[in-house]
Amino acid sequence: MFSQREMPSASSMFSAYASMAASMMLLRSMANELIPQPIRGYILNAFHYLVKPRSQSLTLVIEESNGIARNHVYDAAEAYLSTRVSPDNERLKICKSPKEKKLTIRLEKGEKLLDLYDGVSLRWRFICAESDKNAPSENTSISSNVSVRSEKRYFELSFHKKHKQMVLESYLPFVLEKAKEMKDDERVLKMHTLNTSYCYGGVKWDSINLEHPSTFETLAMDSEQKEAIMEDLNRFVKRREFYKRVGRAWKRGYLLYGPPGTGKSSLIAAMANYLKFDIYDLQLANIVRDSDLRKLLLATANRSILVIEDIDCSVDLPERRHVDHHHHHGRKQTDVQVQLTLSGLLNFIDGLWSSCGDERIIIFTTNHKERLDPALLRPGRMDMHIHMSYCSFQAFKILASNYLDISSDHHHHLFPEIEGLIEDTQITPAHVAEELMKSEDADVALQGFVKLLKRKKMEGDVCENDDPDNKAEPATKQSKKRKVACKQKKTVAAAGTQRRTRRLRRGSSL
Repeated sequence: MFSQREMPSASSMFSAYASMAASMMLLRSMANELIPQPIRGYILNAFHYLVKPRSQSLTLVIEESNGIARNHVYDAAEAYLSTRVSPDNERLKICKSPKEKKLTIRLEKGEKLLDLYDGVSLRWRFICAESDKNAPSENTSISSNVSVRSEKRYFELSFHKKHKQMVLESYLPFVLEKAKEMKDDERVLKMHTLNTSYCYGGVKWDSINLEHPSTFETLAMDSEQKEAIMEDLNRFVKRREFYKRVGRAWKRGYLLYGPPGTGKSSLIAAMANYLKFDIYDLQLANIVRDSDLRKLLLATANRSILVIEDIDCSVDLPERRHVDHHHHHGRKQTDVQVQLTLSGLLNFIDGLWSSCGDERIIIFTTNHKERLDPALLRPGRMDMHIHMSYCSFQAFKILASNYLDISSDHHHHLFPEIEGLIEDTQITPAHVAEELMKSEDADVALQGFVKLLKRKKMEGDVCENDDPDNKAEPATKQSKKRKVACKQKKTVAAAGTQRRTRRLRRGSSL
């Protein structure tokens, strides 16, 4: 028979609790006195680590950029996941340009996606966090901070820890390769331009599809010059190992110079279409510091053409030294000291920073080669100088084929007369094209073009005959000086008219 245990009274229970609490307080006080704070924190963290249940999941964070350089894994994941969209996704971003074959699908922020690879479940999540913060400018002459809207975008890839090696060594390389195949199959050339809204908080390229139809077949240029350019481009893209072996950055520089309207922009588009390279149009007028150039260079992709047009009007101009920005997105700015230098541009083209990327082409254009600093023209910076001259008869035949559908093998009865006139007349391909577009009838268009050539030749002869010093010169030399003489006479006449106008104004005021 079991004996009944007596229950303790409430007073005895309260006494025992008070005694235990006092003992704990005493131990805590002794621990605080005897054990330093860092060691106490370490012991507490170790205790939490032992008690806390351990997760079997591992998460990889794939950010959009790696410091100041673009993260290729992020771009590959963005493209690859567009092919893994499931009915479970609730929000997607969709766009399509005219030249793209199908819709472009991207995950919206917060969306999750499940992918299976070799029987392993891999969970993706796209996160986009926006914030406004005051970012001090790198330029010390700018006293006020500029409010910059920052946006951090990244992917999270979660899976079981035991699959870590498989994900890093097999799955992610698979994603990179699949994205590369997709890019090659659906490649649409892009034209990138500078987003000026990031002028002080950073720099960023914006892009649209490059839809310029220019090709080397339609380019109004002598065949020998076109073949030389195409051979140089082919040699460049095939020399990856050569540039690595000789210790040079895999890049090529071209200088296009000549009068306006001679096809410099068309040649750039033809080169991009021939090589399947994107174009980055860099306007130096929108660049404030040398550091912005470096950031832009790092943001350009491989297999691209970087274009700086009218370089003689962009480098080392006194009026760009000090710029007064009164408004910048609703905020008043004053006295921004421009710190873009020629040395910074040279380092951008041919310095250490130029090696940050492969298979890049840099093109400068100018209407006045003689105005450029010799440092820009030396080999290694501008490797090939291409003179874009006035329209020749061979270039005219290409334009006639493009605009009037006259085969280059077909000899129109007006061609001999045009050949004799065009060689002694300075006329740009753009002017020729404009004249040929005036009629769809080939005979009418060519007759109008012959009249234009005769009129321009007559104007040149009048300018030449008005100058008695040209009579003793050879005919070829006189032909070259016609256009210059005409311009000089027009300038003098205009100056005389302005002086007469000022005298008349003074007389009327009296």
